[in-house]
Amino acid sequence: MTETSLAGATALVTGASRGIGLAIARSLAGLGARVVMLARTGGALQRAAEAIGSRAVPVTCDLARRDDVAHALGQIASSVGTPDILVSNAGAFALAPMGEMPMPDVEALLAVNLLAPYQLANALVPAMKERGRGHVVTIGSVADRQTFPENAAYAAGKFGARAMHQVMRDELRGSGVRVSLVSPGAVDTPLWDPIDPDTRPGFTPRASMLRPEAVAEAVRWVVTLPAEVNVDELRLTRA
Repeated sequence: MTETSLAGATALVTGASRGIGLAIARSLAGLGARVVMLARTGGALQRAAEAIGSRAVPVTCDLARRDDVAHALGQIASSVGTPDILVSNAGAFALAPMGEMPMPDVEALLAVNLLAPYQLANALVPAMKERGRGHVVTIGSVADRQTFPENAAYAAGKFGARAMHQVMRDELRGSGVRVSLVSPGAVDTPLWDPIDPDTRPGFTPRASMLRPEAVAEAVRWVVTLPAEVNVDELRLTRA
């Protein structure tokens, strides 16, 4: 890899059928990487992959289901081997005061936001470490270190993902495997559709949010730096 090319590299991007994940997949494919795109929406994922072209490999997977993730990992291992880059981007978002969110909904948020990134890294990092190269990028959030009302379930997952990132950084320092956390502020993606922040006091209007392409550009920069440079954390806000 060079600063301007990912030719010959393989990247795995979760939540890649829309929003931030799709923008990241487009960006990495544009640099020459083969991009394995994971998402649960098969039709939308297929269309997104076709739009990117021959470098895109769509794999339908519900990240809230551990068996689905294991099956997807098997598909990836047999088709492309161990990816050079893992971008854990997929997110689930819902708001409710403590005591008002049903436990199945809480479990689904934690499964997507914390357990799936752990399962993927747990499966892929040993092979990266053995070959002495790789990059795990976790897409965080302002909610991975700042709390907001009604946000306990989402914040629990994001705080946990940040802690997981920090532990991996400690464990993998000097191994050749890089570990980065990219944490944007509010980004205008379909996750906001059920919440309609434009009508809720105290919420950032969607027109004032970051664009998915801004996060993709940050990821592109992080993964194309020289191999001896690790971006531990990168936090993005609207200028």
